[in-house]
Amino acid sequence: MRDIDELRPMTAGRLLELWRESREAAEDGLERTLLCNARVLADCCFFQGEPVYGGETEVLADLTGRQMETLLRRLAEGGAAAVQRETVNPAFDRERFETLWGV
Repeated sequence: MRDIDELRPMTAGRLLELWRESREAAEDGLERTLLCNARVLADCCFFQGEPVYGGETEVLADLTGRQMETLLRRLAEGGAAAVQRETVNPAFDRERFETLWGV
């Protein structure tokens, strides 16, 4: 997964346009959905102010279905927050955690 620090929401009109384009490009429902979602992410994913992907083909080649779902969910929730690969709690004490849980 490429670095993404911003998800820019799109207008409802642009989303509808992408859905219509995807509907024309693919008859199969699953293919159409993946294609549309990839087009949405290609338009919305940015890193340091620049688009991360050049189009849906790059999105589909780079992301798993789960990664796409996660990004789309974050986008639906507002999208402005930076996207991090993994969050680490520096105060987490693994030894204490394992003791408490009897691991």
